[in-house]
Amino acid sequence: MHLLIIGSGYVGLVTGACFAEMGHHVTCLDIDAAKINNLKLGVLPIFEPSLDELIKRNLKARRLHFTTDYPSAVRQAEVCFIAVPTPATENGACDLSCVFAASAEIAKHMPSYRIIVNKSTVPVGTAEAVKKHMQQFTSIPFDVVSNPEFLKEGSAISDCMKPDRIILGVDSPTAAQKMKDLYASFNLNHDRLLLMDIRSAEMTKYAANAMLATRISFMNELAGLCENLSANINDVRIGIGSDSRIGYQFLYPGVGYGGSCFPKDLKALQAMAREACYETPLINAVEAINERQKKLLAAKITRYFGAVSGKTIAIWGLSFKPDTDDIREAPSLELIKELLAAGAALRLYDPVSMQNAKKLLGEHPNLHFCTDEYDAAAGAHAIALVTEWKQFRFVDCKALIEKMQGKGFFDGRNQYKHQEMCEQGFDYFGIGVPSRTKH
Repeated sequence: MHLLIIGSGYVGLVTGACFAEMGHHVTCLDIDAAKINNLKLGVLPIFEPSLDELIKRNLKARRLHFTTDYPSAVRQAEVCFIAVPTPATENGACDLSCVFAASAEIAKHMPSYRIIVNKSTVPVGTAEAVKKHMQQFTSIPFDVVSNPEFLKEGSAISDCMKPDRIILGVDSPTAAQKMKDLYASFNLNHDRLLLMDIRSAEMTKYAANAMLATRISFMNELAGLCENLSANINDVRIGIGSDSRIGYQFLYPGVGYGGSCFPKDLKALQAMAREACYETPLINAVEAINERQKKLLAAKITRYFGAVSGKTIAIWGLSFKPDTDDIREAPSLELIKELLAAGAALRLYDPVSMQNAKKLLGEHPNLHFCTDEYDAAAGAHAIALVTEWKQFRFVDCKALIEKMQGKGFFDGRNQYKHQEMCEQGFDYFGIGVPSRTKH
């Protein structure tokens, strides 16, 4: 099948590469000419494990193409995916200008019936709005489908190739059959397709992210209570996770969630609720807890020292999660802002996102970008682990202590065991773990 993916960002590139890997002929289109030229050379604008190999392999096989040319791309495509950014506006609602611009271009250039698929995360009712918008530019029949993505940064290739579910919001038997044919190769093991009405499909993406964010905020709120009551959230997590009705996933306390999805999608849900005149106190609380949690590590560090002015703090991990270079809404940014404002000197390290961090943070006399975790620890009074990269799991604690001026260790992801870290000579502080209790 000939496919067009409009938008060569995170979702568009992963989706396009995976469809090409399944044997489809895919054209990825973007209005950014420099990005397209780089992609033709195999230079990616993002980091995602295995994506570069997938793109290079399918470029070589001529199943994957990159272009800025709407007329030829739309002419060849049977199905046109829209995977463009939908950033938040000032009031938290989605900015759909890129979606409408892409759909207008499809309408202007399609020579016959096409299926237009909203892959971008969009508010309920967007498919209807897109259909009305396109009808201003064409009288040719078409169908609009909602097919939300559920890709996790760091494991997006696996999520795309072996999805938990494939949500299709359709109102046309023709479009439904075409989409079933398109996804047939992803369903060889078992049928993952869930067909529903378009509005329900649009809501499903928001509902899923809101549920996951709720679990995170619930555990973070519970972790604070555990600290105050001298209970251990790590034990509590195992105790409740063993209940089959609850399960273990997304029950890890930490310094809050970030990234491009959870914060934006919760704000979009709140905006939809306001427009519908419907109160959402639980969703509001989830967001409020997360904002509070992002400030937790800075507060712990400040209490430990009394004042951080003149202290040097090593920060391990800048991306919002491991295996990505994405620092959007990352908890590390709030920690950096709080500590810099308090006069601390910071030594930063992340295995992948250093360039993105340098672009965002710029130059500052109290910011030093380091070559690895040991370099970051040199001369530090304390270490703050913010992102749980695998390479931080087994470090040489003796070497770290020898490099440091102090012995504070603030574990924002509960990656280490309290007693073991204390035995190594650190003053260890986790999340929801009594700081003076050994286990």
